[in-house]
Amino acid sequence: MAESERVTAAVLIIGDEILSGRTQDTNLNFIAKYLATFGIDLAEARVVGDLKAEIIAALNALRTRYDYVITTGGIGPTHDDITADCVAEAFGVPLYEHPEIISMMVARWQGELNPARRRMARVPQGASLVRNPVQGPPGFQIGNVFVLAGVPMVMRGMMDDVGPRMRPGAVVISRTIRVDGAGESAMAAPLESVAKAHPNLSLGSYPFFGPDGFGSNLVVRGRDEAEVAATVDELIGVLDGVGARSITREG
Repeated sequence: MAESERVTAAVLIIGDEILSGRTQDTNLNFIAKYLATFGIDLAEARVVGDLKAEIIAALNALRTRYDYVITTGGIGPTHDDITADCVAEAFGVPLYEHPEIISMMVARWQGELNPARRRMARVPQGASLVRNPVQGPPGFQIGNVFVLAGVPMVMRGMMDDVGPRMRPGAVVISRTIRVDGAGESAMAAPLESVAKAHPNLSLGSYPFFGPDGFGSNLVVRGRDEAEVAATVDELIGVLDGVGARSITREG
């Protein structure tokens, strides 16, 4: 698949609690794996605090660079949940209380909607709702931007409504070669020569160390199955001279 035909996405993680270390983000890993099943490359991820100017700047940069942007966090009921405000400003549209969300809230809380709860009903004009099958109000989509909750269980439920809305790409094929008993420095030159010969593929080295020894997992990734398979064979061939104890195809 040509570079121009790639389908790309970025993730914008929003929240002071992530940057402070009080909360550990687990959403990025899930989103990357989820998008891969649709053949969509997660090309960039950013983390920003609860600062309006920073969120808007990051969102505008990402949504013009990539096919899709997924934001997580900042759509709750408190004063620092400003994601909806920032998205609306980035797109130059007003916020309004979505009647469907209001109806959901009225049903859930028996009509008792305080200002904090109503805050979660606000979406930018022109946005469509992203279904939330877990609990709480939905997320929303405007243009190529999907705005999701930061709570992992809720975000994962929302992704089931996001994935089918995206244009799929060709799924990336990944093959791994395990090299035991040889360091990365010994493999650097042959790995580089093979990588240069196959610019459409991604070749990476991931070292490991443990009580049973050391080595590296070499990963070949690409969308052309035949080229990936041929490159694995080629790479195994050029690694004969690196002094490895064993070279194994892992899949």
